[in-house]
Amino acid sequence: MTLQLFAHPFSSYCQKVLIALYANGTPFEYRLLEQDHPENFEELRRHWPFGKFPMLLDDGEPIIETTPIIEYLDAHYPGDNRWIPPGEMEQRVRFLDRFFDLYVMENMQKAVTDVLRPEGSRDPYGVEKARANLIVAYDWIEGQLGDPWAVGERFTLADCAAAPALFYADWAEPIGDNRPQLSAYRARLLAHPAVARAVDEARPYRSYFPLGAPDRD
Repeated sequence: MTLQLFAHPFSSYCQKVLIALYANGTPFEYRLLEQDHPENFEELRRHWPFGKFPMLLDDGEPIIETTPIIEYLDAHYPGDNRWIPPGEMEQRVRFLDRFFDLYVMENMQKAVTDVLRPEGSRDPYGVEKARANLIVAYDWIEGQLGDPWAVGERFTLADCAAAPALFYADWAEPIGDNRPQLSAYRARLLAHPAVARAVDEARPYRSYFPLGAPDRD
């Protein structure tokens, strides 16, 4: 049975998994989570009542959350890119995957989604704190990155996490010229064929970005 991915192309977490699928050329059926396809939402919720995505379905078995999905692909549908290299690099890859999800992506999403909250329920203090944490994350990772990818020559799980996190975070809180290593890393990520494909597929949905999508990417 074909792998099925329940996802939306503009979602940063969906892009994380799409990058892994595209980079290894893994065949899958794209179950688009859009208003025109309510049946995909219904099936998603049958397997995962929280309704969060992406979700991978393999012969009726749901795999939930981005890192476990990519780990599952690495174990059961391996390709040229091994997402979690064995040996001494494994811990570094896993740490940077968590870093980009928790300290970049999560803080970016706090700043972005707060705009969508109803008047009277917004959290300006929380947004201010999230932006401050995002700057701390930028400053910390500057000087910590490998070349050309997060841990060196291999494109790994860490880069799958970093690409959408840095792509959208720079829209919400610009990285700036004073972090040249991080800026150059983001540019290399966006030039990677799998990342570029995911970004291009999301272009029609840029009006969804509540802070306004810049024209530079």
